[in-house]
Parts: sequence; C-alpha cells; structure tokens
Amino acid sequence: MNAQRIKENFALVADHGLEVADYFYADLFERNPGYRSLFPASMEQQHKVLLAALAQIVEWVDNTEELIPYLQRLGSDHSGFGVTAEDYPEVGASLIATLRHFSGDAWTPDLEKDWTAAYGVVSEVMVQAGGER
Repeated sequence: MNAQRIKENFALVADHGLEVADYFYADLFERNPGYRSLFPASMEQQHKVLLAALAQIVEWVDNTEELIPYLQRLGSDHSGFGVTAEDYPEVGASLIATLRHFSGDAWTPDLEKDWTAAYGVVSEVMVQAGGER
C-alpha cells in the first residue's frame, strides 16, 4: 500500500466536497436499500461526518499509533449503531466506486489496490473493535 498515493488521490477527490458524500451514500443505498433506515432523514450532518472521518483516516494512513485507536473508536461506535462485520464489504465497494468516480482518469489499478488494502485495514480494526462492545 502506497500511503503517499492514497493521500494525493484523496486530495483530488476531496476537492469535490460534499458531492463525494452524496455519491457515496447514493451508491451505498442503491446497492443496499435496507441501509437507508440506519441513517437520519436529513443526511447533511452525516455527509460532513463521513468526509471528516475519511480525511482523518487518510491523514493517519501511515501513522498506526494514531490511526488504530481512532479506528477502534469508530468501530465501537458503528457497532452501537447496528453495523455488523457483514456490512463492511458493502461499504468498501461503495467507497471504491466513489473514489474511482471522482478520480476520473487519475484512477489506476495500483491506486485501486492501495485503497483496497487501506480499507482492508480500516474494516479489520473496526470489526474487531465492534466485537468488543
């Protein structure tokens, strides 16, 4: 996993602002209509929370001393919202689709491998922490 490539790509994607969150949730709910009921009617705050969490994860992608405790807290919180281990691959698929969409021609097979590996770490830590509730 190339952390610098992830950071550079996220900077490109993040330039699209809240459109990124709009696309992510539209994709997630299209793939999994039942997930919509897990979220509030107004998604405005949720969009901001998603983007802030992604930005934090990307900032610490190469700093496990900061990243792991942060992901453990997120995993515990998500478990409390009813998120299960089976949900993480679905979220990952929507995340990759969103990143691919907003990356345009900058998206490469290597970048997809980097993001997939990073999400693998994120989901593994969050699932483990969620199981400890």
